[in-house]
Amino acid sequence: AYENAINTMLEKYAQRKRATAAIIRRREDLDQKLQEQSKELAQVGLDLATAVDTNQDDLGMVLVQKKNQLEAAVAGLKNDLEVAAKDANDAKSALTQVQTDIHKMKDEKDVMLARMASAQARLRIQDQLEGLSVDAELKALDNVREHIKNTVAQANLNKELQDSSLDQRLSQLRQKSGDVTARQQLDQLKAAAAAKKAGQKTL
Repeated sequence: AYENAINTMLEKYAQRKRATAAIIRRREDLDQKLQEQSKELAQVGLDLATAVDTNQDDLGMVLVQKKNQLEAAVAGLKNDLEVAAKDANDAKSALTQVQTDIHKMKDEKDVMLARMASAQARLRIQDQLEGLSVDAELKALDNVREHIKNTVAQANLNKELQDSSLDQRLSQLRQKSGDVTARQQLDQLKAAAAAKKAGQKTL
């Protein structure tokens, strides 16, 4: 955006510079023409004085008319030159202002770019400082804790499912049945031993 603005102002400066040169050229042309007309008017004045001194009335009449024409032309040229000089001064002032604006725009661009670079550097530093924060580490530790709890819960769930499975229940039932059978066999052996002992006493 700054480059576009500066390029536009440079183009405007070039256009005004060409226009100012044309105005100055017109002022110089008018000044040169005024000098020529003034010089010719002075010469006509001398010629008229000589014609009067030598009683050459016919030449005097022509020279008077020419003198009047030159005086009118010189007066007009003076007015035109005054306006042209004012136009030239205004054009040069406008040209200088545009040049000043261009320098100001370039300086502003440099300042703004420097501020942008500084702001970007600050953002990078802030990002680095945020990267050094313990928040990330604490969050990672919380995730580890949560993972451990989930793993333990899953293990407990597997144990509960195993305890409640049909195979596990059947195994437990068979173990209890084995205990009952063994108890019955033990009781029978004890009863047989007691009976045998009682028979021996009788004999």
